[in-house]
Amino acid sequence: MVEEAKTAAVPKGHKGTGMEGFIATWYARQTAKDIEEFRSTARQLAPHIKAGDRVLEIAPGPGYLAIELQRLTRCRMVGVDISNTFVRIATENALNAGDDIAFDRGDAADLPLPANVFDFILCRAAFKNFAQPLAALDEMHRVLKPGGAAVIMDLRKDFLPQEVDDYVSGKGMIDAALIKLIFNTMLKRRAYTREAIAHLAAQSQFRQSEVRVVPLGFELWLHKPS
Repeated sequence: MVEEAKTAAVPKGHKGTGMEGFIATWYARQTAKDIEEFRSTARQLAPHIKAGDRVLEIAPGPGYLAIELQRLTRCRMVGVDISNTFVRIATENALNAGDDIAFDRGDAADLPLPANVFDFILCRAAFKNFAQPLAALDEMHRVLKPGGAAVIMDLRKDFLPQEVDDYVSGKGMIDAALIKLIFNTMLKRRAYTREAIAHLAAQSQFRQSEVRVVPLGFELWLHKPS
């Protein structure tokens, strides 16, 4: 009975699969337009990373953030994505950029990586899509070094309409309308509230977490004790 109660308390993930083929290629082209946003995120995360640190990005997609972060910090970057297409695209993007980054295929809930390896882990705009979110958090804890930190950056379910309006400002009428539709339907259904993501983290091996509310989303900061 206790085990059943614990299982019932775990938020259920989205039962989808990774993007492949044409849709992944289309997504890569669209998100390439947001390169300044990736650079801004890399600058935000850079103070938490030292040169030579082992850094893991889970679900890096086309690899834009990983490339910017590796270039800025000179860390040893690794990316794991469930999509074969994204692994191929990210690898090509890194090679074209002259960066040495290892992108491999893997499931966030069963990372193909040894324990206690990474100094820092990040996951941006993907956690809401994970089918096994609690297992993914526990895997992050497993591969993180004692004393290491992790951050999940994602959409917040209770975002305000004005936050979306601000986000799409300047993107053009058609793109803005499409983005707003996606945010208010598919993405909103999958997203977590601040309370839900904190509750999930409390059930994971991390136990403790800090949730920071940002425009449209949240940052879930996690630490593994030394």
